[in-house]
Amino acid sequence: MSLSTIQSRFSQFAVLARWLMFIIPMASVVGSLCALFLWALDKATQARFDHAWLLFGLPLAGLVVGLVYHWIGRSTEGGNNLIVEQIHEPGAGVPLRMAPLIFLSTVITHLFGGSAGREGTAVQLGGSLASAFGKALRLDSDEVRLMLMAGIAAGFGAVFGTPIAGAVFALEVLTVGRIQYEALIPCLIAAVTGDWVCQLWGIEHTHYRISFGAELPGFQLDILLFAKVALAGIAFGLISQFFAEASHGVQSVMKKLLPFAPLRPVLGGLLVIGLVYAVGTRAYLGLGVWSPNPADPTIASFFDPGRIDYWSWLWKFVFTVVTLSAGFKGGEVTPLFFIGAALGNALAHLLGAPVDLLAGLGFVAVFAGASNTPLACTIMGIELFGAENTVYVATACFIAYAFSGHSGIYLSQRLGVPKTDFGFLPPDVSLRDVREIGRPAPVVNLLERRKRKSLAAEPSSLSDKDNDVKPTHIVTTRDVGMVRIYLKPRDKMPNKGVRGLWSSRPLYRELVLEAKKDGLMNAVAHHTHYGYSNHGRVEDHSSEISNPELTMCVEIIGHRSDLETFVRRHGALLYNKVIVFKHLEHWSIDEKGETLVEIELNGPLSDSEELQVG
Repeated sequence: MSLSTIQSRFSQFAVLARWLMFIIPMASVVGSLCALFLWALDKATQARFDHAWLLFGLPLAGLVVGLVYHWIGRSTEGGNNLIVEQIHEPGAGVPLRMAPLIFLSTVITHLFGGSAGREGTAVQLGGSLASAFGKALRLDSDEVRLMLMAGIAAGFGAVFGTPIAGAVFALEVLTVGRIQYEALIPCLIAAVTGDWVCQLWGIEHTHYRISFGAELPGFQLDILLFAKVALAGIAFGLISQFFAEASHGVQSVMKKLLPFAPLRPVLGGLLVIGLVYAVGTRAYLGLGVWSPNPADPTIASFFDPGRIDYWSWLWKFVFTVVTLSAGFKGGEVTPLFFIGAALGNALAHLLGAPVDLLAGLGFVAVFAGASNTPLACTIMGIELFGAENTVYVATACFIAYAFSGHSGIYLSQRLGVPKTDFGFLPPDVSLRDVREIGRPAPVVNLLERRKRKSLAAEPSSLSDKDNDVKPTHIVTTRDVGMVRIYLKPRDKMPNKGVRGLWSSRPLYRELVLEAKKDGLMNAVAHHTHYGYSNHGRVEDHSSEISNPELTMCVEIIGHRSDLETFVRRHGALLYNKVIVFKHLEHWSIDEKGETLVEIELNGPLSDSEELQVG
């Protein structure tokens, strides 16, 4: 073994030891808080069953929670999406007060009968504490990013008792269709530690059992059952998408009806009370994990082959969407477990499949589609139910993921690899932006565009009187320039010592961020679908697996002198890259003090120059 290899191994051990010192204390605190949270939820649920009148306090409780967040918690309103955004683009960090706020507000939601889960609280506990640890240890932005991912893993693994799924979830939830393994070991350490510490406090998780296949000596594929599982997976994916879109849609309606945020939970609480009396049962309140009434539908009851339940999934769907869209705090995951298990029970009877198997598949597959995390949910199914039916679990989760569309409960997720041909999308665009891109333009806007287009295309049809009208706009121009830097998605930032063993940022993202810091006018990254660059071979885009060799470009607009300074300053990053400069004009169109800025090309293609950085 060479000296350089030995030094590399020692560097890896040093990095590992450093992360162990950072992550184990953080994950231990997260695991302890998750244990306290689960204990508090159990007590709150028991109190709700013992005192039925608490349900009527749900609107007032919602008002109190809404006012608290309005006064001191606005910076934490983003919840899980805020944590995901901070991992993608580190900024001000996750406020520490997120932890006590989400802890208490979730317990209040369950105490008074809101239909919510617990994963959101666990993830936010982990994220806020990880951010606090990062600030206390004075870690840089890359290290804080890894700490946040480890915090998610610790919270998820502790609250569900699935540490491996928790580690993979923290990696997979960030970007749809793509996983970066830079935080694999930190997330594994955090998830295992958080779950272990949670269990040390005496917390026990609910056990679910799938009897089907348990007695067989090895896995034996039943092709007919496989086809039924595939059909069920399609249904699980469609319901996942329906849940996500319904949640976002109802939330938007609530915001329009009640602009003052603290009043939304009041309306939501009244609607939940009305639903209880409309349905005639309180079985769809809270987590739905257990009930003192044996006749009530619970997650465990859907695994019973003797139970036939066709509509519980729909009622839990409605109760949960109303509760969370109104602003009550909690999570979506445990209600999604309920919805998936109940739907699996119904489909099993319709398809003639094993009830406990399809209930278990729905349990994980609906969550896989709603969260866009098929691998984590497959692993969760194995951790919860055993490995006997791994093929069926993976089939349901993968198909549900594919059929859930470009939607999800976490709108800050980035779209890495589209599930279907969605047309042009900017690189790493968030699901929130994907929803806006995919939304049809209003009819009024379309008609207005057509009218303007027809007027522009037929200037000769205007009368002389119309031509005599004096212009009402003033156009001023000034010279600017555009630099296009051609590179590949696989190009990364140079490693920074041993830290580079854990992470390396995409070069195109770094160039855009540096342009922003330098005050340049505009900087965007463009992906391509087909082509070649610099005499290389022709590369094609694949919707299934991203092509790291397909050329992309970073386009930066600003004054020529500023662009030249930018290129020189970052010459080490741009060495051997193809860089093209083009002259542009910046047009300012003024009318009554209002300015509309547009960029238009000026001059023929001969104005382009190829720059060499050496």
